[in-house]
Amino acid sequence: MPELPEVETTRRGLAPHLVGRTVVALEVRQAQLRWPVARELGTQLPGRRIEAIERRAKYLLVHTEPGSALLHLGMSGSLRVLPATTPVGAHDHVDWHLDSGQVLRYTDPRRFGCQLWQARGEVHPLLAGLGPEPLSDAFDGGRLWALSRGRRSAVKTFLMDQAVVVGVGNIYASEALFAAGIHPARAAGAISRERYERLAAEVRRILAYAITRGGTTLRDFISPDGVPGYFEQELFAYGRAGAPCRVCGAPIRSVVIGQRSTFYCARCQR
Repeated sequence: MPELPEVETTRRGLAPHLVGRTVVALEVRQAQLRWPVARELGTQLPGRRIEAIERRAKYLLVHTEPGSALLHLGMSGSLRVLPATTPVGAHDHVDWHLDSGQVLRYTDPRRFGCQLWQARGEVHPLLAGLGPEPLSDAFDGGRLWALSRGRRSAVKTFLMDQAVVVGVGNIYASEALFAAGIHPARAAGAISRERYERLAAEVRRILAYAITRGGTTLRDFISPDGVPGYFEQELFAYGRAGAPCRVCGAPIRSVVIGQRSTFYCARCQR
């Protein structure tokens, strides 16, 4: 599933082509995604100017005067701006026709993404209760330490809790814990404030760097211009089971935590 850097890469790639453009029409070829495509998109978007594109967690919010389209890429979805004459593929489910003569095309072979609607002044239920953005000033080690007190769950599960901090998915949780030297199975409540300060700093550093590198290229994700991300080549832990640790040379191990494959170095992480 595309994680925060992939979604932010998508936002940055789309913004120059969408902001200031007017949606002329909406063409829905397949409405049955993870949830049905919101009917409000067809009634509210045509004739509206796109004011801004924002990312919240792994969702994209396309803002217009009456409200915002809430988009999620699911496990295999992509959004691209293409000439309106571009032939339609089998998995091209939704086109936003723009006054530029182009379309914003949503492609999703597995149909796990969504295109929903959030009226102006409201907060969609999917966004309610989310924690702070990891690259914002509201996220730091003190927050992690305070929220972790008394928790016996694994620190990796804790870090991926969207009420604690949004957008830290499986890949980047593994990478941040490796960089901070914290074993992913350690109880969240047993970790000191000092170590949480380092973990928060590594989360911010790794996510920011991954964004500059275009995110990772895992499974089906590609950026809006069709160029794959390059951060995958620089992963230290995720997906490297059996390979030598890039720091100490010990084999990277794999274990399932919270039903997710987790990768770590038993020598570097305690």
